[in-house]
Amino acid sequence: MKKKVIAIILSSTTVLLLLGIFLVPFRTALVFHVQNTEQIQAFLPIDEEDTFHIIFTHSIHLTDVVEKYKVRDDHHIVQTEIIYEEFGIGMPSNAEEGEEFVYEDGKYHIRDLNNVFSSMNVRNGKTVSKNRLAWGEDGEKMVWFNEYFTPGDWYNVRVKELTLWQYMKGMKIHE
Repeated sequence: MKKKVIAIILSSTTVLLLLGIFLVPFRTALVFHVQNTEQIQAFLPIDEEDTFHIIFTHSIHLTDVVEKYKVRDDHHIVQTEIIYEEFGIGMPSNAEEGEEFVYEDGKYHIRDLNNVFSSMNVRNGKTVSKNRLAWGEDGEKMVWFNEYFTPGDWYNVRVKELTLWQYMKGMKIHE
């Protein structure tokens, strides 16, 4: 009888331990949720203070726009810079107070941005579907959105802790 009780306790402990391992958050990631759901489409493992870029081709003047972001330790996303080649619809024409506007190597840069987001809605282009995600030292690692996302679809992007279960069943973004 004593052996059965010990076996039951050990089995229960093992099950709880395994559940804990699979359900306790363990890894920070930049997570792309299918719009208005908690369904994870893809994720990029990332650490606090890491940077990433979203690069898209402007649908009217067909030149690249680079938006640079940094992950804060509170998991908020900070837009730090925007780089573009042409003025036009949706493009800023100057910097706000505290920001720096420069023209360098044929491109306009607005630096020292401090736009803070708890999450962002991002669309994978449909008409001009050339969006990219870059990360690492000044964005040397890069993937095309179309490798992971359907053209025309919207995604909610945020930084969060993933459980081992989410990590194992999700689509990890990698170069």
